[in-house]
Amino acid sequence: MARSADHETNQMPPLWLSLGEQLNALLSASRAVTTEMAATFDADLQPAAYHVIQWLHAFGPAQASHVAEALAMDRSATSRLVRQLKQAGLVESRPDPADKRGVILSLTDQGSDQMRAAIKLKGELFRRRLAGWSAADLRLFTTLLRRFNTGAAD
Repeated sequence: MARSADHETNQMPPLWLSLGEQLNALLSASRAVTTEMAATFDADLQPAAYHVIQWLHAFGPAQASHVAEALAMDRSATSRLVRQLKQAGLVESRPDPADKRGVILSLTDQGSDQMRAAIKLKGELFRRRLAGWSAADLRLFTTLLRRFNTGAAD
């Protein structure tokens, strides 16, 4: 089996291998930033809980089931994370007036304040990393990332 994988790797053009390495590095860096951002809320907070906070900040109050679906998390995992976030005073829930079985999640004032601080910190991390880049390089990088993320051919 390993021999087959090695053979396939050897058949890939070096440029594709280099691209794969850089994408893996980007994903690893993204996970590290997420972990760091989660720790700014609470040292014991799981990084996945930060995704819940981030989603609620971006999209506002929502049914717990909708948040779970949007984040591709199973409902029981989301429920555990929400319980942790509620205990930390970052998220609150109230009955859903449209569906008495469901709840609407929202950030508390503390959760919103901490999210704004995390966004500021994240912005600083990116600014430091990109400090020496020219405006032309930043535009090109943004254009290429957008193209990659949307799957556009051109």
